[in-house]
Amino acid sequence: MNENKTWIDEIWEKIDKKLKPVSQSSFDKLPYTTENGKYVEKKSGDGVCWWTNGFWPGLMWLMYVGTKDEQYRKTAEHAEELLDEAFEDYDHLNHDVGFMWHISAGVNYRLFGGHKSKVRAMHAADILAARFNSSGKFIRAWNGDLFGRVIIDCMMNIPLLYWASHETGDPRYKYVAMSHADTTLKTHLRADGSVHHIVDLDIVTGEPVEAFGGQGYELGSAWSRGQSWALYGYILSYIHTQKQVYLDAAKRVAHYFIANTAEYGVPLCDFRAPQEPVIYDTTAGACAACGLIEIAKNVPEHEQHLYMKAALRILKALEKDFCDWSDKEDSILQKGTEAYHSPDSSKHIPIIYGDYFFTEAIYKLKGFDMLFW
Repeated sequence: MNENKTWIDEIWEKIDKKLKPVSQSSFDKLPYTTENGKYVEKKSGDGVCWWTNGFWPGLMWLMYVGTKDEQYRKTAEHAEELLDEAFEDYDHLNHDVGFMWHISAGVNYRLFGGHKSKVRAMHAADILAARFNSSGKFIRAWNGDLFGRVIIDCMMNIPLLYWASHETGDPRYKYVAMSHADTTLKTHLRADGSVHHIVDLDIVTGEPVEAFGGQGYELGSAWSRGQSWALYGYILSYIHTQKQVYLDAAKRVAHYFIANTAEYGVPLCDFRAPQEPVIYDTTAGACAACGLIEIAKNVPEHEQHLYMKAALRILKALEKDFCDWSDKEDSILQKGTEAYHSPDSSKHIPIIYGDYFFTEAIYKLKGFDMLFW
């Protein structure tokens, strides 16, 4: 373990050295990827409502908690203020308000107790809870006429609701979160531990109507970032509820993920796709590593090694071949992929949530115990 501690400490120092100047040069941005080595915002889609815009302040809060450097705090708080504009654009907000505000305003409030941050996080929780279909017992993902559309990503949004129940004492938020988690156990999680990305559910019964391949290769495939959303999402639901079925689900997805990263060390974009071309999604590996570390903390002693060893194996593979530590590139983790069938310009690129989850995993291994989700 001493060898691992040395490696962890070295990587944390590299992250801090890398992000200190970047936290200042990207102060007025909500970064998504990089162009010519510099962080840039998402240029298409929903603007300030883009679902990844909480990861930059979240990344800054990780660094603040780990270093107490006030520059990280200033950048995180400024990014939180930039997100206020999104609350004015009702049409473009969806279930991803958890990604946007739980690790930005939510973390700020938990650290410092500021009223404005609490209001932001509670407003986001109310938006998310309002998307709940009480008959079908699920949270709808997107807007328009997609009334029954549910995606596995939402398992990472519902921790916002667990927090809201804890903060207010109102159990309704927790009931919504658990109902959604229970539904996806039946509709998205397959027996072998893989998951569907997208399923349309009957809006009255909640029964599956049609599944879609989503951002994976095809219907029935196993999009790796979807696996990581499920892996991390179910262990988070266990942490917040102590409901054994969620821990069991997280372990089942973890075993599938571990088996499918054995050959390459890091995940391919889809675990059930043609062998060529080789398309990585490093962001899925970083997110899964965070979940694996949390599983290791929540299983009996003699199970812990399996999950911690897998997390370290993935992280070391990511660091060895896919991290850029130079001052010529703002981002850390390279070769993230939006979706299997994305244009080449959206494959093998740095993506902000890759940097966030890679840093969060190292933060966890450093022993910082504040759970951001």
